[in-house]
Amino acid sequence: MRKPIVAALAAASVLLAGCEQGIPPEALAISQVSVEKRQLQTRYFETEDESLLLNASVAVLQDLGFTLEESETDLGVLLATKDRDATEAGQIAGAILLGVLTGVYVPTDRNQKIRVSVVTRPLDDGRGRTAVRATFQRLVWDTQGNLSKIEGLNEPELYQGFFEKLAQSVFLEAQEI
Repeated sequence: MRKPIVAALAAASVLLAGCEQGIPPEALAISQVSVEKRQLQTRYFETEDESLLLNASVAVLQDLGFTLEESETDLGVLLATKDRDATEAGQIAGAILLGVLTGVYVPTDRNQKIRVSVVTRPLDDGRGRTAVRATFQRLVWDTQGNLSKIEGLNEPELYQGFFEKLAQSVFLEAQEI
């Protein structure tokens, strides 16, 4: 009768000892890759007017062919998408070759949706600035209608182009042009 009680007490003490250690500090550390992505995706504007930034962002996204899907201006969030063809000649050629050699049908990418989210956040730095973070993502469906890829788009040129257009749009919005 004592053996099960002793075993239960031993197990409980091991569990409690593990709880005392808590979360290791490295689990909460931000990786260098995450810091670099955040720097790529974020720009700072010398205004506290989030609605100005959001309106300018909508104008830029629409100029780039995106359709506004969701907008929570009170929270400083926009979500927009655009549909594109995802067909790649090399992928199709490979699928045909594999089909001829093995007799197996290989689905290929057909459609993609480019999704962008824009989030504004006022900074408490005493300088009246607002951070704007944009993230681009690509979702791809194959010829069978299955979602085959979800990937972040991290090309610096994409973000540089977006933020240059946004800076121009903010200037035009501020000047009411």
